[in-house]
Amino acid sequence: MIEIKHKKTGAVLHTVEADTLSEANLSWANLHGADLSGADLSEANLHGADLRVAHLTGATMSGANLRWADLSGADLSWANLSKANLHGADLRGEDLTGANLSEANLREVDLSGADLRWTDLTGANLTGADLRWADLNEATLIGANLSEANLRGAIIVRDLVRAQQKLMRKPDVL
Repeated sequence: MIEIKHKKTGAVLHTVEADTLSEANLSWANLHGADLSGADLSEANLHGADLRVAHLTGATMSGANLRWADLSGADLSWANLSKANLHGADLRGEDLTGANLSEANLREVDLSGADLRWTDLTGANLTGADLRWADLNEATLIGANLSEANLRGAIIVRDLVRAQQKLMRKPDVL
């Protein structure tokens, strides 16, 4: 049995009758303020979960269903969200520094003002995403689908553009 506790009070927010949170069904769970730092939530169902101000630093959520989850105020820095479904999730102003969002479904996600520095967005679906004022400094966007995304005011550093342009060129032949 696993108890998910509040990061400040230690109060039990949710109990899971399993030895792991991997593949757990936490849909619509109230995990407001939960301490899930470093937790393995891979393939977990967190559809519609309340994860406001949750501590998810370094958590593994690869392949997790976070569709319509409320992650406002959560710390997702260095989290692994590769292949996760975050369609419609609220990530406004979130700290996603260094997170792995490769091949994630970020369709229609609100990432306005989010900190996406050093984030891996390789092959991510950002169709219709709101990236206004997001910091994409050193983020990897190779193969990402940005159709209909709003990038007004987003911070994108030239060094990243140059690095990605180098990948497009043919290597020098000796």
